[in-house]
Amino acid sequence: MTRETSEIEITFEEDDTHTQANISIVIRGKAFTSSGRASRNPADAKMPMVGEELAAARALADLVHQLVEAAAEAISKQEGQPVHLKG
Repeated sequence: MTRETSEIEITFEEDDTHTQANISIVIRGKAFTSSGRASRNPADAKMPMVGEELAAARALADLVHQLVEAAAEAISKQEGQPVHLKG
């Protein structure tokens, strides 16, 4: 059994009404990055954790899509025909 470890880095940038999450991960030398954004209605209470959770969830959803597409591309290249994977 082979074991590989990768770390995901998430950084947040926030102002009064927006939170941006930026995610990066390197898997076997291939870098993936994504971002997600959350907006707060000015009438709503300030809850930074909620903005971070939503922004991170959106960035992670994009990252999942990228990883599935990368896997499908690698399999397609190996098989010599298009492959479609479910995410």
